[in-house]
This record gives sequence, structure tokens and C-alpha cells, in this order.
Amino acid sequence: MNPNPIEVTLDRASSEIVLIVDDVPDNLAVLHDALDESGYTVLVATHGEAALQRATQALPDIVLLDAMMPGMDGFEVAKRLKAMPQTAHIPIIFMTGLTDTEYLVAALEAGGVDYVTKPIKPKEVLARMGVHMQGAREKRQARNALDAFGYASITVRASDGRLMWQTALARELLAAYFGGVSPFAPEVMLDWLRRQLPLAPNAEPPRLSIERGARRLTLRLHPQTGAEDEGGDWLIVMREVSDAKIIETMSLAFKLTAREAEVLYWVVKGKINRDIGDILGASPATVKKHLEHIFAKLGVETRTSAAAMATNRIRQSHPAFEA
Repeated sequence: MNPNPIEVTLDRASSEIVLIVDDVPDNLAVLHDALDESGYTVLVATHGEAALQRATQALPDIVLLDAMMPGMDGFEVAKRLKAMPQTAHIPIIFMTGLTDTEYLVAALEAGGVDYVTKPIKPKEVLARMGVHMQGAREKRQARNALDAFGYASITVRASDGRLMWQTALARELLAAYFGGVSPFAPEVMLDWLRRQLPLAPNAEPPRLSIERGARRLTLRLHPQTGAEDEGGDWLIVMREVSDAKIIETMSLAFKLTAREAEVLYWVVKGKINRDIGDILGASPATVKKHLEHIFAKLGVETRTSAAAMATNRIRQSHPAFEA
């Protein structure tokens, strides 16, 4: 009844993942069977700590969360899930036997998108899930498509800078360039975002570039989403460019040796033979010989033509590249 998290990851392509959190075995059994028959991959947890662990491991598509549990209750579980960037985007439906308005309000304030009352009716739960998963499904597909093409994306809440969601690639890039894991966007990013606020709605905001040695991360701001009176959310798309990746691209595209691709890269960057020799630890004469081979393979006669051809090819694979 509790699939291994690794198996869940493998099943994600063919079914959506539901995490059920309830301390009553009978409730778990009824929902598990109904969801399993409907084609979902089902995870279960019987207490709050287990729920947090399973959610961060498997990143379910939706959470069905019992409001009242011993120890950490459902309200606290929801707050913690919403505070973590990797789980903040997951819809949470509360399951509760409490119908007083104050409890229902508490469920929504903790981060729930909906609630169902006990005793649980599986058909009602499935219907509510369908409503809330459609939007989440479309967003996930869009984010996964961006990641597949090397474009990482995040959403930052305008009011306080909290990371509302981020793709797997975005999480890797944030850790690589800014270090650690935080529920909030890095300060340098927030400073850049705040400077964009005075711009006209249709203006193209300047991009932010952050360099780490031979790697460069470029951030592009997209239109805000959400309630305008609350400032909305910032959608940011990130793209990494590195010398090594570009050199590899040129080597494959033009059938150059690794050293020839390095020479061509620095020609694109506007370096003369002497500078290229200093960078690569070679003599200007050796660089000149490499250039002769490069011209022959590209079918050009000048370094300007070679640089133009290489730049066009690089930008097809690395749109953020700047010569």
C-alpha cells in the first residue's frame, strides 16, 4: 500500500501521484482502493512527520490531508508544505469531521485549496481532486517542458519574496549559484525584481546575469500573475550558459577537434591570436595553424566569417549567449 518513492518516480509518466494523510487505517483503506482503481499512484502517511517526508521525496500531484491528527495536526503539516519551495505548489484538500466555520477557515488559511467532510465519500473526493488537479497538471507540464529545453523557471511572491514553486532544474541552479536551500529568493534577485516595478506594463525588463567562473546564469522576468492588488507573483525563467557547453556545441556542429573548438570560441569572443595563445598555453603560430584548419572545415576565409557562423550556431542551442 506504500509504494517505494523510487518506484513512484518511475510511475509518474503514466499516472498522477496522490498522498493520503490520515491516522485512521479504515479511512486510508477506503480512499486508497478508490484512487487506485481510478488509475492514481497512491502514497499514504499516518502522521505528520511521515507526510512531510513522503511529500518531499515523491512530490505528489495532490495531498488529501486529515485536519485532526495526534501530534502534528493537518494544519501544521499544510503550513510546512507551503513553506518549502519544492512542495509549495502542491494542492492540498483537507479531510475533516469539523464543520464549524472557524475550522474551515483555518484549513484554507493553512494553505488548503478545498475540503471534504467526513465520513469520506470517494466519488466526492475524486470530483474535487479533478477540479484542482487540472490547473496543477497544466502548470506542471509547462514547467517540465521548460526544464527539458534547459529553461528553469520559478515563481516569486511579490509581497515578501517567497519562492512559490520551482522546477527541478531551477532548484539545482539556485543551489549552484546562490548556495543552500531557502524558502525565499536570493537577495540579489529580489533587488533586481524590485527595480523592475516602475517599468511600464509592456516594457521589456533588462535581464540579470550572474557569473560563476566559466558559467553564467541569465534571468528573464515574465509578466506578473495573480491578484494585482497584492502585487501578484513574478515568473522568472533562468538559463545557464557555460564555456564548456558552448565549446562542445561547436565541436559537434562543425566537426572540430576540442582544441579547434576552443580556438573558435575565443575568436567569437573577439580575442586575437596572441591572447588566445596566452589563454590556451600555446604559441600564436599554433593558434594560426588551428585557425587554418577551422576555416577549411567551415568553408570560410576570414575570422570574421568564422565568428559569424559560429555565433549563429551557438545561439540556436544557447539563446542566452552573448559574444
